[in-house]
Amino acid sequence: MAHAKWLSDLTHSELGFKIRHLMISNVTGSFRNFQVEVDTRGDDFSSAQIKLTARMDSVSTHNEQRDAHLRNADFFEVEKYPELEFVSTGITRKDVDTFDLRGNLTLKGITRPVQLRVEHNGTTKDPWGNERAGFFVTGKIERSQWGINFNSVLETGGIALGEEVKIQSELELVKQAVAVPA
Repeated sequence: MAHAKWLSDLTHSELGFKIRHLMISNVTGSFRNFQVEVDTRGDDFSSAQIKLTARMDSVSTHNEQRDAHLRNADFFEVEKYPELEFVSTGITRKDVDTFDLRGNLTLKGITRPVQLRVEHNGTTKDPWGNERAGFFVTGKIERSQWGINFNSVLETGGIALGEEVKIQSELELVKQAVAVPA
């Protein structure tokens, strides 16, 4: 079976996260500059090899002061660690459109295994003849496992930031044309 390559369409994709703030609400953010590459056998995503890279300096929480703080040594240290990377190690089909995706996440020079839930929202052709596939990806990580420990204790005894980071991403992939030897 022929292999297919799929690339993320950033206009229709978001690499998002959510973290608890002051123990009462959540702050959401995303990385604006990232790329997902997926290699499949035909159009079968159950055997996909996936690689994601994101520029850490593209973090956005819609607050410039907070984003600048996230870029410094308290959090991402973007000058020393400019990218995060996820590389898949396996996929298990849960039902027709749902998969458990395992892989290694490298963040701040630390690589650790993670598991994500992937929902395949469908595949279609766009008005220009390109084949597209949509996915909703969720998961949770503990930020301290990647050396992100900044926090402060509140007057009430709680903490400013939660340990758990929720991943919530919408990805639209475009199948790439395959060169055929002459």
